[in-house]
Amino acid sequence: MARFEYLALDAEGLSATGVVRAQDEAEARARLVRRRLTPVKLAAANDDDRAAPGRRKLDPATLALVMRQLSTLIKVSPLEEALATLTAQEENPRIRTLLAAVHAGVREGGRLSEAMARQGDAFPLLVRAMIAAGESTGALPRILDRLADLTEREQASRSRLTAALVYPAALTLVALSVTTALMIFVVPKIVDQFDTLGQALPPLTRIVIGLSRILAAWGWLAALVVVAAGFGALRLLARPGPGLAFDSWLLSLPGAGRLIRAHNAARLARTLAAMSASGAPMLEGLRLAAPTVRNRALRAATLELAGAVCEGGSLSAAMRKAGVFPPVLVHMTASGEASGELPALLDAAADYLERDVATTSQAALSLLEPAIIIVMGVVVGTIVLSILLPILQLDTLTLR
Repeated sequence: MARFEYLALDAEGLSATGVVRAQDEAEARARLVRRRLTPVKLAAANDDDRAAPGRRKLDPATLALVMRQLSTLIKVSPLEEALATLTAQEENPRIRTLLAAVHAGVREGGRLSEAMARQGDAFPLLVRAMIAAGESTGALPRILDRLADLTEREQASRSRLTAALVYPAALTLVALSVTTALMIFVVPKIVDQFDTLGQALPPLTRIVIGLSRILAAWGWLAALVVVAAGFGALRLLARPGPGLAFDSWLLSLPGAGRLIRAHNAARLARTLAAMSASGAPMLEGLRLAAPTVRNRALRAATLELAGAVCEGGSLSAAMRKAGVFPPVLVHMTASGEASGELPALLDAAADYLERDVATTSQAALSLLEPAIIIVMGVVVGTIVLSILLPILQLDTLTLR
């Protein structure tokens, strides 16, 4: 199916941009109409731009930096000059080429959102839609500020998680390496000494020796099987059916399920708050926010929210009916709809959920580190004990 970039107006007269897939232009227009969008501009997307050098999707850290710099520069200079400054100070050739293309599009009279859309997937659809809404309402500087805050929060959350996992991952790797080295290189050398004694070895020693021989002879095959199984599992989970079933199972896990639910709900709330504050309609905000939800079960529920809102229902009622979103998000959404302060209360819900995730994750990781050390100590102690038992047995026989 072909891809068509569109500029359309919704039922409230606000603009919306994006990409729709269809067999031809007539079908693309029909699909937009079914979404209650009135097409203003429709053009076939240039697929070559998607693979062109310098137009690959920006990584989260770079996107956060670009949004913050642009939001700062646009407060003190016109958009075209801000883009020129941003392009000139960029040191990465790929990003500089991308920003130069956006600057050229704006200099030719186009809108910022349109210039970004011509760069393929370099800028996420959510970013382009929020900028388009800001351009339509005349609030582009404020929208860029919110975008910068949104991307920086996501990057900071990702960085904290990565930093928190570095030590447990390194500790696990060291533990596995030490255990493997003991079993493959140390135990066999000591076993050779026991073979000359002609004494029956203790059961624990025989078990460790057996495991050592299996690991030395077939360890490489076991590693290949584990890698192949992991690759196969990833391929299987990439399919919609198994992936949805697996993500639903994750949500049902005690403790971990609540953490996953809160993390994804925080991302959804933060994105909806930004979209709502930018002037975009809630229906479009839900459709654009759905891809930001990593858990596929919650993503499907988010798309169901869009269907319920499209039929005229309230967002909080749809969340309550779905039964998979945290109660605090449902309550804050209902309060926001009643008071007319939905963006602020969605932001507050996201803050609460993010703090909950950070606190729970930190507590879990603080327990994980000593648990790894204890397990490693038990394993190494078992290996050492299996070596000492025959020696102690020999000393007992000698004394007799």
